[in-house]
Amino acid sequence: MNFKETPEFQKVFKRLKKKYLSLDQDLAEFKKVLSVFPEGRGKHFALLTEKAGIKIIKARLFCRYLKGDSLRIIYAYNQSVDLIEFIEVYAKSEQEVEDRILIKNYLEK
Repeated sequence: MNFKETPEFQKVFKRLKKKYLSLDQDLAEFKKVLSVFPEGRGKHFALLTEKAGIKIIKARLFCRYLKGDSLRIIYAYNQSVDLIEFIEVYAKSEQEVEDRILIKNYLEK
């Protein structure tokens, strides 16, 4: 499984990493889960949209620094090239829902 990150994701992830110090390790664990279940499994994953063989999935990213809370992560899964690209990450306390415009722009490129 190959993983990529959009520039928008990298920018926000860098900011959140300063606040939540375990975020690098948490993302590494999340990648291990995605390597086995790329479309997710269970109630912590939700398919947002699917277009041209690319599935946009929203999931909970558990962070050890957050007690009881979790971050949300949006990623695109392209099964034909075996690629997962991270689009957005956000804390539920800072942002209520995903950025639909960001997702739409991703699908258009």
